[in-house]
Amino acid sequence: MSSSSIGLSENLLSYLHESGVKENKFQKMLRQETQKHPLAQMQISPEQGQFMALLSKIMNTKKYLEIGVFTGYSTMTMAFAMGNSGKTVALDISKEHTNTALKFWKKAGVDKKIQLIIGPALESLQKMINNHEHETFDFAFIDADKINYLNYYKLCLNLVRPGGIICIDNVLWGGSVIDPSDKRKDTVAIRNLNDYLIKDNRVFLSMIPIGDGLTIARKKE
Repeated sequence: MSSSSIGLSENLLSYLHESGVKENKFQKMLRQETQKHPLAQMQISPEQGQFMALLSKIMNTKKYLEIGVFTGYSTMTMAFAMGNSGKTVALDISKEHTNTALKFWKKAGVDKKIQLIIGPALESLQKMINNHEHETFDFAFIDADKINYLNYYKLCLNLVRPGGIICIDNVLWGGSVIDPSDKRKDTVAIRNLNDYLIKDNRVFLSMIPIGDGLTIARKKE
């Protein structure tokens, strides 16, 4: 996650937020609360949240899958975008972080539309497939542990319908993806994912420099 878009000056980012981002009061409250957290950089930027919400509206998303919830800003944003008929399945391993999410979802009145599942996401995703939920999701967002990014993508591609999209966060990884001396496991995992995606003929692809880099993969029909 990244709380601001890569490569933008502080002044330009402030202008972007003031002139290009529309948040409701609940989104602002949750974002401001999260900024106090020692891991605040894990929250997606408001401009990324708004972009994903717009994609959701264009696609008329009714069923949304999120892997990596943190304090719940992206989940809340997407729940608002889908309206009353939308359903969200949100996966995370941290009760501590998602307790904040649950509190603010309830304040915002979107809690009834969100099914939070605590536990290893790979197990939860496989269980959904075993329960015949393949190709039932319109939109998936991957923003969890980087080591499993490729595994998450493969399972999400099974769960998302033809014509649906998968968004993947942190694909530019602060610029470290192009540093050959960076051999950290997370960096290598993101490079491997990016190399895999560009060769995957099952999807249409776009990587954009919003947040910390966001890849949009549309499953071919």
